[in-house]
Amino acid sequence: MIRNALTTVISTVLLSATFACAPPSENESTPSSEAKPSTAAVETAEFIMPALASGTIPEISESDLSQRLEIIASDTFKGRAPGTLEGEASAQWVADEMARIGLEPAVDGSYSQTVKMNAQTIDLENSNLTLSIAGESDVLEPGSDAVFWTKRQTEGPIDFADSDLVFVGYGVNAPEYGWNDYDGIDMTGKTAVILINDPGFETADPELFNGKSMTYYGRWTYKYEEAARQGADAAIIIHETAPAAYGWNVVSGSWSGEQADLVRAGDGMDRIPMEAWISNAYGEKLFAHMGTTYADMKKAAYTKGFKAIPMEGIKASGSITQTVTRKESQNIAGVVKGKTAPDEYMLYMAHWDHLGEKKNFATEDSIHNGAIDNASGVSLMLEIAEAFAAGEQPDRSIIFLAVTLEESGLLGSAYFAENPFIPLNKIVAGVNTDAIFPRGLSKNMEIIGSGSSELEDRLEDILKTQDRYVSPDSTPQNGYFYRSDHISLAKKGVPVIYADGGADLVEGGVEAGLKFAAEYTANDYHKPSDEYNPDWDFAGVAQDAQAFHALGLGIANSTDWPNWYEGNEFRAIRDESLSK
Repeated sequence: MIRNALTTVISTVLLSATFACAPPSENESTPSSEAKPSTAAVETAEFIMPALASGTIPEISESDLSQRLEIIASDTFKGRAPGTLEGEASAQWVADEMARIGLEPAVDGSYSQTVKMNAQTIDLENSNLTLSIAGESDVLEPGSDAVFWTKRQTEGPIDFADSDLVFVGYGVNAPEYGWNDYDGIDMTGKTAVILINDPGFETADPELFNGKSMTYYGRWTYKYEEAARQGADAAIIIHETAPAAYGWNVVSGSWSGEQADLVRAGDGMDRIPMEAWISNAYGEKLFAHMGTTYADMKKAAYTKGFKAIPMEGIKASGSITQTVTRKESQNIAGVVKGKTAPDEYMLYMAHWDHLGEKKNFATEDSIHNGAIDNASGVSLMLEIAEAFAAGEQPDRSIIFLAVTLEESGLLGSAYFAENPFIPLNKIVAGVNTDAIFPRGLSKNMEIIGSGSSELEDRLEDILKTQDRYVSPDSTPQNGYFYRSDHISLAKKGVPVIYADGGADLVEGGVEAGLKFAAEYTANDYHKPSDEYNPDWDFAGVAQDAQAFHALGLGIANSTDWPNWYEGNEFRAIRDESLSK
C-alpha cells in the first residue's frame, strides 16, 4: 500500500505559513531605501525558521546576496529535499522573503503552487540487477558497479527476467536527423544498453546532429523515455565522464537513497521496469565478453548506418522492491504587478531544491547543501525581486518563480509548464538563474545554449554599458541548455535566457575562472562539500544581477515580444502560441 505523508509538511511551521499565504497588509510600510528588517525566526515544536543576520537594502548588493545564499544553503534545511520538513521549510523561507520585500502572491492569492509528488526508496536488500554472462550470474554492486531505480510507482516487487541485452548505440530515434538506433529490431522483452550523449559528440561533425553541441537526444532522460516507447524491459546507460559531463561519483550519489517524481497517471506503468547506469569499467567488461572494446563499439555507434547489435550470451534480470510515499512540494511565486499591461509578464526563475540528505560513498557528511547549486540562483533572483519591488512600478508585471524538483529531472518547472497559473503565451520572456559562481568580477557573461534567442542581443547591449562582453557557450557538448528549468518553458515556446558570469575574471583572467569551475565540478558538484564559503567574492554576482535586472526592466517597460531566432527548434511553437 502506498503511504500517505502529511498533506503539507511545512504546515507545522505555523506562523511562517500564515504569513506567506497573504500579501503585506495596508498598514505595512512600503519598500524604501532603508535596510529592511531580517526575516523573523519562527519556532515550532519541530523547526526553527532561520533569520537573516542583518537587514537587506533595495539596491543590489554583495552583502544581501551572500547572506541569503548562506541561509538557503545552511544545514538547517538539510539539503532542501522536496517533500521533507526541512526542504519545504526552505521553500517557505523563500515565500516569506518574497512577502517581506513586497512581492504580491502570484498563485490565486497564495505564494505557493502545490506539486503532488512521490518519494520512492528502493530496498536494496530485496532489489538487484543481475547479469548472466556466458551462464555465470553476476549481481552488480549498487554504487560501485551500478545504480538502478524505476519510474513505476508501485511498491513491487517489480521484476523482469532473462532479458537479452542489445547494444543500441546512443539509443536515439530522431527522424529529423535521419537517425534511428532501433531500426529493424524489436525490443520487446529485451534490455537496451546505451551510450550517453549523441552521435555528434565524438566527431564534432556538424552534419551529425548538432556537432559537438549536445541535443536533447543526448540526455539520459530521453534515453529512458525512448527505451520505454520501444517496449524494452530495461535500459542501461554506460557512464563515461566526458560525454556525461560529470563523474561516476555524481551518478552514484545522485541516484542513491530516496528519489522524487511527480505522481504519474496509471502509477507510471508505461515506463520500463528498471532504469540504470553502469560504470564504464563494467561496460568494458561486457564488451570484452563480446570480443571487442568500449572504444570500438562507440566508434560503431556514431558511424552513419549503425544497426543495433545483440549482445550474445548476456542476459539481464532485475527486481525492485520499494516504498512509495505520497507527498507534496511547492513551486513558490511572487509578482510585482504592472501598471499598464499587468497581464503580460517578465519572468525570473530559479530552482530552490537540492539533494537533501544522502549516503555518500566518500564522506560521512550526508547533507548535500547545494550552495552553488542552487542557493546561488535563488539568492540572485530574490535580490533582483527586491530591487523591482522597491522601484518604480513597471508597465508589465514581473513574476518570480522558485521551482521544486529540478534535481529529480526538472519536474517542478515541468509541472508549472503543464499547469500554469498564468497563461504561458503571456510570458514575454524569462531569465533562469542556476549555479552562479561567486568568483569575483568578470569581464564577460557566458550564454548557455548561445545562438538561441533575441534575448542574447539585448543582454549584449546591456553588458556594453558595464564594459563587458558576451561569450558563447564554452561547453555546448555538456548539454547544460537542456539540464536546467528554462527548458520546460522553452518546450512551450517561451524564450528564456540562461547565462551567468563568464570565466574571464578581472583578477586572474580566464585561467582563474576556469580553475574555479573545474574545481567545483570535480570536487563539489552534487556532493556534501557544495557548502557556503565566507571567502567567496560576490562582486561578480552582483554585477550579473544588475545586468539581469536591466534586461527585465527594459522588456517590462516596452511593448516588444522577443522571440527565438529564425530556425531555432522552439520558434514555431512560440509563433503558434502567440497567434492564439
